[in-house]
Amino acid sequence: MSLAPARMSLSESWAGEAACRGFRMGLRPLQAMMIAPAGLFLCALAAMLLRPPDVPFYEIDRVVFLLLVLGVVGRAVVTRQRLMVVERATWPMIGLTLLAVVSVVQQPFETQTWSLLAAKFFVPFALFHLAGLVFREERRLRQFEAFALVVLAYLCFMSIAFLVDAKSLIFPRFILDESLGYHADRARGPFLQAVANGVSLNLLGVLALHALLRGRIRGIKAAMLLASLPVAILATMTRAVWISFAVSVGLLIFRSHNQRQRHICVAVAIVGALGLIIVLSFADQRRALTDRLRESGPLDYRQAVYAGAWQMFLEKPLTGWGVNQMPAELVRHVSGYKVKGKELDPHNTYLEILVEHGIFGFALYAWLMWEIWRLGRGPVPQTERNGLLNQQFHAMWPIFVGIYLVNASVVVMNYQFVNGLLFTLAGMLAAQRRRVVTEIQNVRPSFQPLRRSAT
Repeated sequence: MSLAPARMSLSESWAGEAACRGFRMGLRPLQAMMIAPAGLFLCALAAMLLRPPDVPFYEIDRVVFLLLVLGVVGRAVVTRQRLMVVERATWPMIGLTLLAVVSVVQQPFETQTWSLLAAKFFVPFALFHLAGLVFREERRLRQFEAFALVVLAYLCFMSIAFLVDAKSLIFPRFILDESLGYHADRARGPFLQAVANGVSLNLLGVLALHALLRGRIRGIKAAMLLASLPVAILATMTRAVWISFAVSVGLLIFRSHNQRQRHICVAVAIVGALGLIIVLSFADQRRALTDRLRESGPLDYRQAVYAGAWQMFLEKPLTGWGVNQMPAELVRHVSGYKVKGKELDPHNTYLEILVEHGIFGFALYAWLMWEIWRLGRGPVPQTERNGLLNQQFHAMWPIFVGIYLVNASVVVMNYQFVNGLLFTLAGMLAAQRRRVVTEIQNVRPSFQPLRRSAT
């Protein structure tokens, strides 16, 4: 009789110890995510870049994004960081998200609609705030910079491989699937859309220029990367991308006081001109470029679509038509153009917001972009004068925002990686501005005793 309680207590202790071990084992993945938030953040961006639409597990980007949120939030709780910092840009983000959610919940459930909602609002707005928690140290900022350079090299290689018809080198293979996405005859990259590929190349190219000026890349690697950029831009076969790239290079040349930057941009322009001459020396490529320059069909299509979209806005200028309602309704409002299919793409971010959310939604979006642009006007902390977010980066920030806004006028920015890249950089600048405020607050008390003694 005396052995029974002892055996029960022993078995209970074993069960308790096994439960504790199981609990600790279950927490180890979360602990690993909390230890390396920058790596998890970059994995999320990579998943958004390489989201494969042709495999059943296409939600991989959503899974990694949720793991990122869980890891960063858990780290903030453990280290007692302030989890949510409300920036001036936060308010229009909240307003746009609420407008979109209210519109979607009134519609029948569609996976595509919620996916678009996440790509345009949820994910980029979350990355804006998460970036401020993750990229607080120069070491992690350099990790992001290295990731951006690797992505740029990958996109350039894919675009040039497509241009020279080396399609066996293109990865992932779904890029070559003509039944997916748009512009199968152009260098569209993993975005399956040539304009989105061009925007990413342009934004990452400016980051590469900034890295070269800081000495982060040098020698043959820097020369090969920047020399391949204009050729990759040319491979997109998209006039809007060409114009945006040319204007950004021109601004970097004529509006910069950095002589080395001007020389590098002039060299990039010369390489682009030489690349164009070489491409024109091949009959097939010369014919393709000539056809693209002479092609008027896309212009006629856009003119008809823009007129139809404006008519839709005039019918519901205040309330809008709702999220993802424009493609189907636009077919009924387009006149003077032979419509193929049951849906039409508006090809304009601003018109889509105006039609879907009305004047109020467009005002919120304009406010958001203004606040994003203003982030580059802040001072740089003393300890970050030689870092990624130095004064040179602040001077380049209007170029980043301008590239995004110009291309948004010819395509709807539904691409998670493009939105995530811009809003991640914006989140870094917002966090830096908070560090400037903290630095000023720490300096002020040291002057108070001097003032008192003087009095």
